[in-house]
Amino acid sequence: MPTNTPLTDQVVTVVFHPGEDADWFSASEKVNDLLNANGTPARRFHVRHRRFIGWITRFLDYYLLDTARRFGAITKAAGGRKSRLDLNGAAAAAATQARLRWHAWNQYMNSTPATARPARPWEDYLAQHQADPSKVTLNEARRRFHAQPRVIAMLASAGNHEFDPAELTAYQAGEHAYAGLHWRMAIVGDLLITAEGKVLKPSSDTIADRLRFLNEAIKYLRTLKPSARLCAVTIA
Repeated sequence: MPTNTPLTDQVVTVVFHPGEDADWFSASEKVNDLLNANGTPARRFHVRHRRFIGWITRFLDYYLLDTARRFGAITKAAGGRKSRLDLNGAAAAAATQARLRWHAWNQYMNSTPATARPARPWEDYLAQHQADPSKVTLNEARRRFHAQPRVIAMLASAGNHEFDPAELTAYQAGEHAYAGLHWRMAIVGDLLITAEGKVLKPSSDTIADRLRFLNEAIKYLRTLKPSARLCAVTIA
């Protein structure tokens, strides 16, 4: 259900300069100091295995935090040195899954004339509430949003593909926009704390502001040296 505040946990990516202490305690301390929140490690980074030496290093967890293994080999980690994290692989995998989900959504929406027509995004109804809360309560704004045939169809989705109405704007923006949102999220998460102690986050919950934030965060990550460290933290 669309809301002004997150209903699920958020992932914060914490960045450390090369040579800094970058253990779990240091990451959680930054999150607590800057966001006033407690967190747990999020094993969301794919681990990079080089072509030849990777046959050995895939079993070693040096420069990695809170790893997960499969058949003894490390597959994911909550963080580590940038050079050991497969950020490109994570982005490619997320983009592929998002494209498949978008095509399933598009086929599902076009299956009946009632849902083929684009729906108004949640932001429009939220703006009505914010313009005159006495006339349009938050519950009324939600009711109007959910009453649209396309949103009803998304709420009714089940099985292998459950479509989140909160992502309606991204779905309706097209395949490339939807995939672009999700591959960026796979790398950055929901917020980013820079090595300099600056918090990067969306200025609002709209898809446009989330994409602006993600673009800024991706640009920052690209400037980091391979020896910089990243850590993913889940906060409630």
